[in-house]
Amino acid sequence: MENTKTTVLVTGGTGFLGVHTILQLLQQGYEVRTTLRSLSKKDNIIKALEEGGITDFSKLTFFEADLTRDDNWGEAVKGCDYVLHAASPFPAQDPKDENELIIPARDGALRVLKAARDAGVKRVVLTSSFAAVGYSINVENHVFTEEDWTDVNAELPAYIKSKTLAEKAAWEFIEKEGNGLELSVINPVGIFGPALGGITSASLDIAVTGILNGTLNYTPTFTMGVVDVRDVADIHLKAMVNPKAAGERIIATSEGVMSFYDVAELFRKERPQYTENIQKLEPIEKEFYKEMSNEKAKTVLNWNPRSRDEALLASADSLMKKS
Repeated sequence: MENTKTTVLVTGGTGFLGVHTILQLLQQGYEVRTTLRSLSKKDNIIKALEEGGITDFSKLTFFEADLTRDDNWGEAVKGCDYVLHAASPFPAQDPKDENELIIPARDGALRVLKAARDAGVKRVVLTSSFAAVGYSINVENHVFTEEDWTDVNAELPAYIKSKTLAEKAAWEFIEKEGNGLELSVINPVGIFGPALGGITSASLDIAVTGILNGTLNYTPTFTMGVVDVRDVADIHLKAMVNPKAAGERIIATSEGVMSFYDVAELFRKERPQYTENIQKLEPIEKEFYKEMSNEKAKTVLNWNPRSRDEALLASADSLMKKS
């Protein structure tokens, strides 16, 4: 394997994206480390990776480290070539005080960047979000690209604000005190796809489980881009090693966007056997559809994502198999 001497740290290994990223790194022969808030969660990761086909865990090391504290970060990054910072709080509900989300997201990113810089890491790939891109302009027919930034002064949910402020803080850190550390940022839309070892994401729980089990009984007036978790892991690996990705932010999305009504209709058409509990949802007006471009990911990183239908059906299949 050509990557045997390359060591990569993935933060947030118990997360939906984290575990898929670890899986692909191990499949490609990298030495992998991951941080968990508590080592008691280690078995969840191992079970998920086994489900993904991993049998040899000799190249995987676990570190207990929390984004809100300095302990162990120096040790976790020591000797690493790259860091993939995929950990970030994503709440089921908006907190009463937005700082409960903003502070750990921003300070956590800075803690990881400082540790990486001090350890002589070559590049950090930060998982930001389309949340940091797409909440500023309401012009009809505007296509969102990496040039767009969410306006943090607008009235926004805490999660959207936290992702935007954390990404801005990361770029500012690199510019002022990065000391040669390279940064690439990936901005995924809603992440779907197969849940390994029962590890899901907020997107999956709300849009797939919520639709299939019937708890979602109306169509929220917004649309989402859709991307498969396997492709988001893949774009992180591509951004890690591709020289052209240094200093770039890159949107990760399949073609097109969907409302929750569209998702429900897809399931009715393609997976009728799962749909007995789906509520009758109403379509929403075209004006609520946000368009975004994945041109940069495709041209700079040669990235070819699965279709949004494939990502959503893979989610439904993996969840229904478990139930």
